[in-house]
Parts: sequence; C-alpha cells; structure tokens
Amino acid sequence: MPSRLLEAEIDRLYQLPLDEFTAARNAVAKDAGGEAGRVRALGKPSVPAWIVNQLYWRDRPTWDALIAAAENARKVNRAVLAGKSGDVRAANAVHDEAVEAAFKAALALLGTSGHPATDATRQAIATTLRALPANEPPGRLTKPIEPIGFGALAGVTVAAGPRTREPARNLEPVRHSKSARERTLQKQAEAAAARQLKDSETAARRQEFEKARLEREARRAEATLAKAREAVERANTDLDRAERDAREAAAASHAAAERARKAHEALARLKKP
Repeated sequence: MPSRLLEAEIDRLYQLPLDEFTAARNAVAKDAGGEAGRVRALGKPSVPAWIVNQLYWRDRPTWDALIAAAENARKVNRAVLAGKSGDVRAANAVHDEAVEAAFKAALALLGTSGHPATDATRQAIATTLRALPANEPPGRLTKPIEPIGFGALAGVTVAAGPRTREPARNLEPVRHSKSARERTLQKQAEAAAARQLKDSETAARRQEFEKARLEREARRAEATLAKAREAVERANTDLDRAERDAREAAAASHAAAERARKAHEALARLKKP
C-alpha cells in the first residue's frame, strides 16, 4: 500500500467509533505490506483521547484556535523568562478562553458519542486539552496527556540582564530576582489553570443538568405519544367493531326483508281462486 494511502487509512481509523477500531486496524494491517507491524502496534484510544481526536477531525476551527493560543502562550512565557518583553497574563488569558471553548465542544461530542460522561472522563479531557499540542500527530492520541506547564520552558536560558560594574556579590540577588519572577509566573499559570478547571467543571454540570432536563421532557413526550397512540388504537378498534355490527345489522335486515317478501308472495298465491 502506498505510504500516502496508508497514512490516510490510519487517519480514518482514529475517526471511527471506538468499538470498530480494532477490527478496522487489523484489516488495514493485512493490506499494509511491510508496514503491517506498525499498523498492528497502533493503540486503541481511551475514551478521553478519542473525544479529543474527534475535536480535531470534526471541529477543526476550535482545534486550530486552541493550538494557536497554546503555542503563543508558550512563546510569550519563553520570551519573558529569557529577559524579553511580553504580556504573559494576556497570552494566558487567551489560552484559557481557547481551552474553555474546546472543552465545551469536546463535551458536546462526548454527549453524542454513547460513552458515559464520568467525572474522570471529563477531567482527563480537560487536562489533555490544556496540555496540547502534544508530540503525537494531531487526531491520533491514544491516551490522555498531562500539561507540562513550565516544563515547556525546559532548556531556556534565563537572561542575566545587561552587564554592570557592580561587584560580584550583587550577582546572587539578581539570580534570586529572576527565580522569584519564575515562581510568580508559575503561580499565575497554576491559578489560571485552577480557574479554568473550575469553570470547566461548572460548565459540565450545567450541561449535565440541561441534558437531564431534556431527557425528562423527552420521556414525558414519549409517554404522551404512547397514550395518544393507545387512544387511536382503541378508537380504531371501536370503529371496526361498529362497522362490523352495522354490516351484520344490514345483512339481517336484508334477510328479514327477503323473508317478508316471500311471505307476501305466498299469501298472494293462496288468495287466488
């Protein structure tokens, strides 16, 4: 199978319902030739990972906005830690909004997927969305991922600032100041993440309440419809019975009229001389 076609087939696997993944993967592996081993090694996604994948496949604008906001937030944080200017708070706020929008879209997909919307599943979805972009190709996650937070800044050299003629003893306070700034930024990021998680949980509870309300209304509507159908069936039964009785009465009346006619004819014959 050509490489491009194989990659398209692999993408298709991650768009299928979860219960179809394994059989479809094995079918693709049979036609994959030398790539069969790699295809068979593809892991079946967990429910949270699968939902996040569906966000990529079914709602690309929301996905793209999330990735752009995440990459920009990381870029700004790196710049600030390197001693450059940047509005960390604004970048993180944009990222928070993108995560919230993506989380709502993911919960909507979860609601129509047939999979239970457990607290653990919602938490894993929210955590994964905040951790994106991941090392895995988009749309092919197999398990939830954890936010790396300031781990994304690993290896970044913090600028020491412009050189001065101060004695060497002043260098230690400068390093301490940079460390304090890192801690402040980290606390801000953690606080923003906590707010986002709380807002996401609140939104999830609202959606659950709304879903329960709609389900109750649907059950009431189904019950009303069932009663109406029963009433129509009873009416049809009564109508059929009435029509049958009318036919039987008409037949009896016709038979009686025929007997009366014959009796008159017989009487007339008797009266003739």
